[in-house]
This record gives sequence, C-alpha cells and structure tokens, in this order.
Amino acid sequence: MKNLSKEMLSTFKKQHYKIIGEHSAAKLCHWTKESIKTGGKRHCYKEQFYSDIGVKSHRCLQCTTSLTFCSLRCLFCWRKTELTRGIEFSKKDSDDPKFIVSNLIKAQGELLNGLGGVPHSSKYLKEAYTPTNIAISLSGEPFSHNDLSEVIREFKNRGATVFLVTNGTFPEKIEKLDNLPTQLYVSLSANSEQMMKKVQNPLIPNAWGELNKTLELFPSLNTRKVIRLTMIKNLNMTKPELYAKLIEKASPQFIEIKAYMSIGYSRDRLGPAFMPTHEEIIQFAKEIEKHSSYKIAGEQRASRVVLLKR
Repeated sequence: MKNLSKEMLSTFKKQHYKIIGEHSAAKLCHWTKESIKTGGKRHCYKEQFYSDIGVKSHRCLQCTTSLTFCSLRCLFCWRKTELTRGIEFSKKDSDDPKFIVSNLIKAQGELLNGLGGVPHSSKYLKEAYTPTNIAISLSGEPFSHNDLSEVIREFKNRGATVFLVTNGTFPEKIEKLDNLPTQLYVSLSANSEQMMKKVQNPLIPNAWGELNKTLELFPSLNTRKVIRLTMIKNLNMTKPELYAKLIEKASPQFIEIKAYMSIGYSRDRLGPAFMPTHEEIIQFAKEIEKHSSYKIAGEQRASRVVLLKR
C-alpha cells in the first residue's frame, strides 16, 4: 500500500488488519470470533435483528475497500483519524474488483487460522471460511472508491449478502450506484450542521448539505435501508426530535440507535465517560419513537443497541 508509511502499515498489522492491495483490508470482528468460539451462543445484534435474510455472525466478513480514505474525521472513530485522506480515488487508481473480493475472502481465511488453537465449534469454524455476509464497514468511507458497484457485484455473485455503511456525504455516487447492497446504512451522528462540525470534523465543504441530499435520496433506493445513530453521552445525545425529523425524511425500514464504545484510538479523543449505558440508549430510543413513526422492535444489551422499525 504505497500511500501508507512503513510505520502505519506496522500499526495496522499489529491491530490484526490484513492489508489487500492498495486500499483494502479485512479484520476479524469480535462477534465473528465469539460466535465461532461458542457455537453461535454469543453473536452480534445483526444476526438477532436481521435473521430474516440469514445473517450469521460466524460467516460475516468485516472489510473495507477504502482503508484510509474518508470525508470525515469522527471523534468516535476507532481508527487513527490523523491518517484519513479526505480525497476520492478513481478506477484507474483502484485494484481490480475480482482481485479485491477474492483476496479479502482469502485474508479472512488467514485470520481464521489463528482460532484453531483455542476452544471453538469446529462446525462454525469450517463454515466461517466461506463468508455469506459481507460488512463493508471496517474503516474509511466506501464511496471514496469509484468502483464500488463492481465490488458489490462480485460479492453477490458468490452468493453473499452485502451490508454497506456510508457517512452519506457522496449522494451523487450513491444515486449512480448500479448495483445496490443488500442493506444500505447511513450513519447519522449529528442533528445539525454545527453538531456535525463538532463531532465529525468534515474534510469536505458542505458535508451537512451533502448528507441531507442523501437522506432525501434514500426513499427512492430499491434496497433495504437503515439509519444508524451513534450516540455519544454529553455530546450528540440531544434534541431527539431533530434526529426524528431527519429520519422521517429518509424513510428507512430500520433505525439502529447504538452507544459509542470506547475502543481503539477513540479512547484518546473521548474515553469511557462518553459511553451511554444501555438504559440511556433505550430512553433515547423511546424519545425517537415518540417523535417519529417508528417503534422499538428489539435490543441487545451487550452492544448497547436498540432497533426501531415501522
């Protein structure tokens, strides 16, 4: 990866990232490991909330095709945001989608090899080598990449569902995507432009306006849609009625309200004092419920997350 120094490549590797080509990476999710070790007794909230499309934690590949490229430097990001490049890269600068997909799956297998020496379910470990759900959510902004549609197509051609998380600042690219993911997330972590600047540190002009264009575009997209709220205690956990107004404009099928978790480099910027309790997340979800057409439909205490849907 030419755009990273040897020092930073070393840092990513110490964090157990598998670097692929010039801009992609995979990393085993905590819940993938937990599911394999417990034979599915402990799994992530996605498996609980979205069992209707067969999501299984032990068969999920957490990855990125835009490792250091993002239009925001969010305070709550687990990555070292000083590395973030607020630029896009074109097809001529990107690796071939087939190369990306095949090598991300290969990287997942290499990461899984390390679980052979700890107690685990042999059945779940064997199945994990063939991922059936792809979470393009590890790091960076996916729509920094201009060949994203082909990457999604390659994963789908292998029979996988694709969950993609965007920060919503590239509405034109979202609109032009000719192969939508199975489930498209937009992260909504501010209820005003002022709050966005404070919490998310945009690297592009008019990020708030671009996000709102995405929210207006959202209803027309023919796929499953989710708005995810990452809530930070004493920072962005205010005025639920404003969040509700933005959500209603986007009209997603689902809302996830999740607590900020003090992990990775975010510990240097925020820390444990900014983590809401699960009870506080439930209370905020009830306020969203009160101001919107959505109702609480599920929760998972371990991840401090609540699901709402219509």
